[in-house]
Amino acid sequence: MGDSDLKRTYLVVVDDSAEARVALRFAARRAAKTNGSIEVLGIVEPQDFVQFGGVQAAMEEEQRLRIEGVVSSAIGEILDESGIEAQVIIRQGEAVRAVRDFIGEREEVCALVLGAAPSGNPGLLVADFAGSDAGQLPCPVMIIPGSLSDERLEQLS
Repeated sequence: MGDSDLKRTYLVVVDDSAEARVALRFAARRAAKTNGSIEVLGIVEPQDFVQFGGVQAAMEEEQRLRIEGVVSSAIGEILDESGIEAQVIIRQGEAVRAVRDFIGEREEVCALVLGAAPSGNPGLLVADFAGSDAGQLPCPVMIIPGSLSDERLEQLS
């Protein structure tokens, strides 16, 4: 399959924030309009060291289940709204590295779509990929303001 045969894929990193859901809605609408697809990445952050390995493993499994629930809930809303199917991927590790590694493995990713908090700190991934690492990815970064209304989101996507 040549480069021109690759389906345009929008990668969205989802957590339990409202801005992540706005970014997911934008990506789903954009994918629907461009005959593309979306991949949803949930990241399980490493836990601080706990002396007892069993306790740490239980904490990490609890976080993994929580992230899977958040991603599944967000995907359900998007499927109902846009009809776009999404591939769900759960990765463990530090968020910036997990995103960078994932994109490095997937040449069909045409854009990283991130939601920015409506006020204050825009979020770790937005700060990193729009800041010091802005020119390091092999695809564009789309930063979607978390304050966008559904009507405005529809106009822009």
